[in-house]
Amino acid sequence: MKRFKNFFASNGFKKFIVFGILFIVLLLFLQKLMEMSRNVVSLSYAGFLNAIEQKQIKTIYVDGQDVRGLLQDNTIFQTVAPENGLDWSFLRLHNVDFSIANMSDYNYNWYILYAIIFFACIGLAWYMMRQQRGGMGGGGYNIFSMGKSRARMFMPSTIKETFASVAGAAEAKEELADVVDFLKNPQKYKRLGARMTKGVLLIGEPGNGKTLLARAVAGEANCPFFTVSGSDFIEVFVGVGAARVRDLFEQARKHAPSIIFIDEIDAVGRHRGSGLGGGNDEREQTLNQLLTEMDGFQTSASSVIVIAATNRADVLDKALLRPGRFDKQVQVPFPDLASRKEILAVHASQIIMQSEVDLEKIARGTPGFSGADLANLLNEGALIASKLDRDYVTVDHLEEARDKIMLGKELKSIMLTEEDKKITAYHEAGHGLASLLQPEFSDPLHKITIIPRTKGALGVTHSMPEREKYMSSLEEMEASIVVALAGRAAEELVFKRLMTGAYSDFLKATHIVRRMVCLYGMGPAELGQLVYNLDERDYSEKTNEKIDEAVRAIVSRCYERTKGLLLENREKLDLLAAALLEKETLYAAEIYQLLGITPRSDHRFM
Repeated sequence: MKRFKNFFASNGFKKFIVFGILFIVLLLFLQKLMEMSRNVVSLSYAGFLNAIEQKQIKTIYVDGQDVRGLLQDNTIFQTVAPENGLDWSFLRLHNVDFSIANMSDYNYNWYILYAIIFFACIGLAWYMMRQQRGGMGGGGYNIFSMGKSRARMFMPSTIKETFASVAGAAEAKEELADVVDFLKNPQKYKRLGARMTKGVLLIGEPGNGKTLLARAVAGEANCPFFTVSGSDFIEVFVGVGAARVRDLFEQARKHAPSIIFIDEIDAVGRHRGSGLGGGNDEREQTLNQLLTEMDGFQTSASSVIVIAATNRADVLDKALLRPGRFDKQVQVPFPDLASRKEILAVHASQIIMQSEVDLEKIARGTPGFSGADLANLLNEGALIASKLDRDYVTVDHLEEARDKIMLGKELKSIMLTEEDKKITAYHEAGHGLASLLQPEFSDPLHKITIIPRTKGALGVTHSMPEREKYMSSLEEMEASIVVALAGRAAEELVFKRLMTGAYSDFLKATHIVRRMVCLYGMGPAELGQLVYNLDERDYSEKTNEKIDEAVRAIVSRCYERTKGLLLENREKLDLLAAALLEKETLYAAEIYQLLGITPRSDHRFM
């Protein structure tokens, strides 16, 4: 049923309707011509005179010896008059309306009108078929264009992006700069026997700028750019995908030097033999043709570089990844702190912002955000400011936007009881206090809030990393476990009962501890300095039992440490929870002042 709905909403269905209307118009045109030819009666001249005498003639039109007219029943007749012409007095005697005129004034006008309609329909049908076959990105399903590539070609004059347009991704741009230099100065490399890179594979999570980098390469190299999605090659009919690959490379070679960009190449480049059925045969044939075009027996030496993008490099066929095809594999990771600041600066230039907004602090508070996430963050902030009818975007608007993206929208309509609010306040106060009491091993506290959110959080404690961290110590990981367990510990300490709100905290703590034991060699000595695969369980059941025991032991030890930490600072816990119940949201500066704790020297408030 969904397939039928998609068909009726598609351009194919609209074209089917247009061609149906054209067909009906042509049928009506032919029918009219047949009717007009059938209704013309030929009379002899004697029969014509006899019809006049019998009052059967209504109107006649004379053009030389050709006589046409209408009978009383509106039937068209025609005859030929003698050379000496008609007897006009005879016509007047029988009250026949006559005129000397061309019959086309009456009859041929219809022929002309229908001819115009006919040729207009033919022209429209021809134009639609040409449009369907002409553009490489036309997307038509015409039998004549089935094997045509659906790639869109951009000429150098239409590509405005350069490496300067791409914020961050310094290492990726550095590697791609070699490709640009090769396209611009091929002789510089060929003189030493170096061969041109045939393929570059961009690997990274969605939103990190893989497509933008590919366009920047084309803009820097000042050459034509063909872009297509991996799914555009695949069709119901076997062999169509391979034909489209051939057509794409043929066109790219005609415009060499040029760049072909294949987005989501994993749609066509997966391991061969990984599926069953005709659809898989079509995909494998398409992949085989792509392999041949990139580096086959008859591969052309033209300067065509293929850039592909994927976030699933692990599923790609090995033949596609070998040298000679995709020579370079460029990682496009999530932006680091400096890159996030650059990306925010690019997008902030399009938004009216308060001068006090510090983009570096926003960047510090958004670890793990992609470039697309950062653009969305600023856009959400602008939407919030616009909705509130403000003149510019402030830090508060961006804070709200970040919380909305990470935790969901505020649930202002939810009605919590006073007891629920109190439990939530102590839970979050436990997280925050545990973080403050381990300043040397935990990230700086940013804010605590007990405002419910749509993604299931009744409150949240935010920390803000000071820098990008690429490794963690045992002490730092244990401190993270303590902070995660502090919410449950505070509930147990104050209310003497267990609540369900700590589920996500346990999930986080379990994840950290399992990685400590199985991957980082931080478990008991009997497990040794070995890696235990978390997914495939390539170890014995006895070893698995030891891993479970080690995980429980570490979590139990950290939990006891957490309870002792909060018990020693019970007064601060009560004070922080009471302030949260009163204000609902507290920032780091307020918390330090409230609890009388000296702020961290390396912590800058937001």
